[in-house]
Order: sequence, then structure tokens, then C-alpha cells
Amino acid sequence: MKRSERLVDMVKYLLARPHTLIALPFFADRYGAAKSSISEDLAILRQTLANDQNGILETVAGAAGGVRYIPFVGKKEATNYLHDLADRIEDPDRILPGNFVYLSDILGSPQDLQQIGQLIATKYAYSNVDYVMTIETKGIAIAQAVSRFLNVPFVMVRRRPKITEGSTISVNYVASSSERVVMVRRRPKITEGSTISVNYVASSSERVEKMELAKRLLPEGSNVLIVDDFMKGGGTLTGMEELVKEFKGTVAGMCVLCETKYASQKVVDDYQSLIKITEVDRTKKLIKVRPGNFLEQTDFNRFPK
Repeated sequence: MKRSERLVDMVKYLLARPHTLIALPFFADRYGAAKSSISEDLAILRQTLANDQNGILETVAGAAGGVRYIPFVGKKEATNYLHDLADRIEDPDRILPGNFVYLSDILGSPQDLQQIGQLIATKYAYSNVDYVMTIETKGIAIAQAVSRFLNVPFVMVRRRPKITEGSTISVNYVASSSERVVMVRRRPKITEGSTISVNYVASSSERVEKMELAKRLLPEGSNVLIVDDFMKGGGTLTGMEELVKEFKGTVAGMCVLCETKYASQKVVDDYQSLIKITEVDRTKKLIKVRPGNFLEQTDFNRFPK
């Protein structure tokens, strides 16, 4: 097999298996080539990715070592995309009643989801994430895109119980300034085992609501990345954070596609947003949008020199 053919096949194989350690003898056997030739091939790929700032190829030394592809976006590409996305969201035709913003076309675009997923995966590429978590329904596409690039499972939190999720265990917690404590209850269901639920304060309505996750979906002690499509005050993110704690897990981070200006203080401080909507006025047909804090809070200096 010619080197050019090996390189093409090698790229396809690595891209399909992000964050997966692959032993060099595997490639040597796959292509019937010497390990020295495979090492040279990988050096070419590593340098090309570094020059383009579009992915990192890591080499792990030792008997159990190998090579691993890390999806990673350079700061220039990230900045260009987020400014372009902000310009597109700034279209006044996106303003909906109640000063909400239409984002469904972006969440349904394979190209945008690939960019969004890879950007968030860049931020958390070295955070040892075990699971990606989101809440139904519009966050699902983002969670799936991120989990694809991190190569980890994603779990979906529900706002209301389903008949397929077994008994529900609700717990009390105080969300930020609300200080309202609510019920503890069990609700028997039919199949699939029990779920753990928390009651949280939805920032948009300031009402106590409930979210839940089936026990079997998230192993105890998992390191969880929380993502969502939209954040106003952060109540939903806080609720998911509480759910992770109920599973004795840790939160690797929280990231949203869009955040919007909120009249009261947000109930979360440590989060990233790709886009920030600073003003929406339907009567004036005005919407002002800029990149969020993602660029400032992400370390892009990972590419080899």
C-alpha cells in the first residue's frame, strides 16, 4: 500500500475514534508496514493537524502506549465561527413573542452542530469527562454532538416522569435565592427501574419544577459535563448540577449555546456560553448578539510547536 493510501485510511480511522488509544502495531498489521514507516506517517499527520490547528494527535510512550486523536479547534477558527453565528442570530426575524429567540434552525443544522460540538469538546478535551448531560428536548442535539467528539455517552434528564422509568424518588434542595423547600415523594411506575429526581427553580418562570434521571443511566461517581441550548438565569443548570450530586458525581463544567441578559442575578457563576444575547426588543425589532465568555475561558494553546 502506498503512503498516500495509508495516510487517507489512517485519517479516516482516527477521526472515527476520537480520544481512543490505538497501538502502533495495530496500524503496522493493518497496512503490512514497518513500525518505523507508521511512525513517520503519524508524524506527518501530527504536523499537518498542528499547522491547521484542527485537531491534536497525541503519542503515548511505553508498552501500553500508542496514538490518540483529540478533536481540538484553534482559536482563530473558533473566533470566526462564533462571530459568524452571532451575526446570524442577530436577525430581528428571529425574535419570538415574549422576547424569546428562534434557534431551531441552528440546532437542526448538521454543520452548526458539528462546529458547536467540536468547540465544546475542545474546552473539555482534557477534563476526563465520563458523561455528557442535558435536559429534554432542545439540548439533546448539542449533547449528542459533544459526546460524539469526546467519545463518551450522553444522558437526557426529563422534566416529567414517563411510564417506562419506574419509581420516582424526589429530594429537596434550595436553588440560590429561592429558599423554597418542597416535597419528598415516591411515585410507582411500571418498568425500567427507579429514577432520581430533584425539584429546582426555573429562572424564566420562578416556579419550582422537577427534573429526573433514571438511576441506571448514570453510574455513581461519574464526571459529568452539563450542556444546554439556552440559559436565562441558570436554574435548569443548577437543577442538573444537583442531580449529578445525587449520583455522587462531579460536574466537569457547564456550557450553553446561548445565554441571555437576566434581570436578577444568575444562580450559576462557573459556566461557559458560546453566544450572549445582550438585548432583545420585539417592538423595536432589535436584537444584539456577541460571542459569549467561551473564548476567554478556553485554553487553545495545546497544539504542538
